[in-house]
Amino acid sequence: MMDPFKYFKSEKISDSVTRIFGPAGELMYLIEGNERAALIDTGTGVGDLRTFVENITKKPYFVLLTHGHVDHAMGAPAFDEVYMNPAEREVFESHSDFHVRKGFLEMSMGETYAKVKEEDYIPVESGERYKSLLPGDIFDLGGIHLEICVGAGHTPGLITILLVEERTLILGDACNYFTFLFDEYSLGVTSYQKNLIELDQKTKGRYDKVYLSHGDGDAPKEMLESVIALCEDVKAGRTDDVPFHFMEYQAFIAKKTDDNMRRLDGGIGNIVYCKEKVNQ
Repeated sequence: MMDPFKYFKSEKISDSVTRIFGPAGELMYLIEGNERAALIDTGTGVGDLRTFVENITKKPYFVLLTHGHVDHAMGAPAFDEVYMNPAEREVFESHSDFHVRKGFLEMSMGETYAKVKEEDYIPVESGERYKSLLPGDIFDLGGIHLEICVGAGHTPGLITILLVEERTLILGDACNYFTFLFDEYSLGVTSYQKNLIELDQKTKGRYDKVYLSHGDGDAPKEMLESVIALCEDVKAGRTDDVPFHFMEYQAFIAKKTDDNMRRLDGGIGNIVYCKEKVNQ
């Protein structure tokens, strides 16, 4: 039997929100209302996340997947009630491949990867049983409402989540300090910017905090508007274009960064993009 505390740790960051840290640096969020709870993302699919979550809350809960990437959705098969945007199905299927999962963990965990056992992997499934999750959906947890918003770009169906009463926006991988926007599933910069503008219009003045899916999980509330402006810089060619290599991909970092991936020009947020898709 897997030890639920081997791969995960958590911290309470508000009365209703617990941040869960996964083994590859991925972050998940457990949102608890008065009546039920929601787990946002399920990590890499290594370790007994379900038991870990059920040690935190005794409320009935369900899972919302922000997108289908290997570090966000691979633990989903362990849960009974899972929601995912149907536009993420192809991404999910691709990243469910065992070699993709193994390769990502080996790259992300470094020396500690040697401690991962074969039986620690959650078996994959097709995702066909997952319920539809679309922008505009609202989930009532009892005193807390989760409003599903747009965020596509990093992947074709990525969603963001507004915690209405908490005045918090979970941007996740949609818009962050080092947003990947270059693989075969990513949208072009123009389409991505359009979605961010829609998100900004929908949520402006409705949140004071921003949560991300990597790093320490926190970001300034100006993150969204800063990356929208950066998209405009990319389209206009006002970029540093630092070459970036990730697995088999070659891309460009829009603005130069320090060793902590923070922009040297003082801007908030960055994009790693493919030049061929800027106008798409």
